[in-house]
Amino acid sequence: YPGTRASFWQQAGRAGRTAEEAALVVFIAKDDPLDTYLVHHPEVMLDQPVEAAVLDPANPYVLAPQLACAAAELPLRAEDLPIFGEAAARDVVDELVADGVLRRRPSGWYWTGRDRPHHEVSIRGSGGEQVAVVESETARLLGTVDPSAACATVHPGAVYYHQGETYVVDELDFDERLALVHAEEPEWTTSPRDVIDIEVLQTDEKAVYGGVTVCLGRVAVTSQVVSYLRRLPSGEVLDQTPLDLPAQTLHTRAVWYTISDALLCGREPGGAGLEPARVPGSLHAAEHAAIGLLPLFATCDRWDIGGVSTALHADTGEATVFVHDGHPGGAGFAERGHAALVPWLAATREAIVSCECSTGCPSCVQSPKCGNGNEPLDKAGAVAVLDTVLGAISRADRGEGTRGESAHHGRR
Repeated sequence: YPGTRASFWQQAGRAGRTAEEAALVVFIAKDDPLDTYLVHHPEVMLDQPVEAAVLDPANPYVLAPQLACAAAELPLRAEDLPIFGEAAARDVVDELVADGVLRRRPSGWYWTGRDRPHHEVSIRGSGGEQVAVVESETARLLGTVDPSAACATVHPGAVYYHQGETYVVDELDFDERLALVHAEEPEWTTSPRDVIDIEVLQTDEKAVYGGVTVCLGRVAVTSQVVSYLRRLPSGEVLDQTPLDLPAQTLHTRAVWYTISDALLCGREPGGAGLEPARVPGSLHAAEHAAIGLLPLFATCDRWDIGGVSTALHADTGEATVFVHDGHPGGAGFAERGHAALVPWLAATREAIVSCECSTGCPSCVQSPKCGNGNEPLDKAGAVAVLDTVLGAISRADRGEGTRGESAHHGRR
């Protein structure tokens, strides 16, 4: 699946242009929950309209560089601000003035720098100066990496791929925004291990369905790559090497749901009936599969989003599964997931159940970017978790359970 229905039809159309009579388009599934789901439900891809673009123009991380670029071309005037969303633009302009990026004059706001800001605005990543990947022997620039992804992709010892060639990273210098690599063809691959903590900063929407609570809001995701594994193609782990890299904090948007202990471990109708020891792996597997299916409901790639699951979260006080945007300030993906929560989680459940593996595989609950090495994972437990969440929402919608909705601002 190329990521969106629009991309699918665009690629299919290329074959159609050159065919004299008829063109054949073949969809080959990868080991991925979304591909697994689409193989069993091709109508979702073939019979639905193409997606609308997802963008939050009021996101200050998006708006600030755009206003800076606009002011560098022509001074910003008060009558220009409605073009950018007046309330949000006014707040961002005030921040840019306070930071010395813009200067307020009677005729408007002026760019203060000598150089134009346009080359500093990234259209590929989350912004900020990119980390250059350079071959040390030739000083050849191979590529660039977003700063937020550098620790995971170009840490010392990482295997780096570029145009079919393989390199190994020797050094990562954040001050110089530089990763030095050398050409090598190792027999192994590398995968980073990280620790992640997520803090609820603000709950904007909250709905209670009996023992299940669904929320949307702002979060701070702090991650730190602490080591990496070297693996052979067989999957055998050769060793684990510790790393000393800085922690990184991302302020973004998330959708999350909590489940009470009574529902998770209870054996009453509607409960998951899980033993406490199975809860972490069940939540973890449900989180992975949900991340894999969200691109079906939001115009994103699974690498644009992330997730955290825990049997007891400090802010919610319950077992919680978070799925968050991977972009500062959010890109609208969490909002799409929240708006389509029931079909999203139902599709997630269907993808897991449709997979013919017994305990979990890359086609259902394993993730290629898991910082915990895909451990622990409980495939059957994930289905039980999703059944419990969907069942609680369904009962509340039918008036068979407690339901309450409210909006909360500030920390929980």
